[in-house]
Parts: sequence; structure tokens; C-alpha cells
Amino acid sequence: MSEVTLKSTAIEQALPDSEIAAGHNGGPPLDEAHRPEWGDGGIGNYFYWKAAHRRAWHNPSPGIVAFRIQKAERLGLTYEEYTLEILERGRHLQIEDVERIAEIKQARAARKRG
Repeated sequence: MSEVTLKSTAIEQALPDSEIAAGHNGGPPLDEAHRPEWGDGGIGNYFYWKAAHRRAWHNPSPGIVAFRIQKAERLGLTYEEYTLEILERGRHLQIEDVERIAEIKQARAARKRG
């Protein structure tokens, strides 16, 4: 009688060339070390930064969001660019800030190219 090898379709797609032992569930290999979401270094201030990021980006009121969108459109920026400028520098951009607005637009063009 010929030897019968049982393989599921998912396992065949994931590992087409390798022979799979009976009882293998097709999951990831267990010999890889677990890498925490904060990376290989120490935990440091990871959770403080994560909470601050969440507060900065996810909790503005609808009125503040509408104001920032309107102001960003007037300056030719995206909402994210305008908000990031407020968070990084602590000030709202004005029409007179021509140089800084040009720098932001150049950085946007560089991101799209690269």
C-alpha cells in the first residue's frame, strides 16, 4: 500500500515545499523569541508615551477638529500635518508662517517620493 500524507489546504499554501509532520497545526514556529511591542530595549517610558499619543490624537472635541480642518485647508496642509505642528511646537500656524508651511509641504513631497 502507498503511504498517505494528510495535509490541509491552508498548510499546503503556507508551506508548499516542506514535509509537514502529522498533528502539525500550521501555526508559527515556536522557536522564535517573543518581541514585545516596545522593542528589544527596556520598557522605559513606553506606556507614558503611548497614553500621551492616544490623548493627543484621539480625544479632541468635534469643534476643535472642525477648526483644525478649516485652518489646515486654508494653509494648504492636511489635518494631520497641522495637528502635528501644534503638538510638536506648541503653536498654531498662521498665514504669515510661509517658510514653515513650505518646509512641511516639502517634507510631504519627500515622503511621497521615498
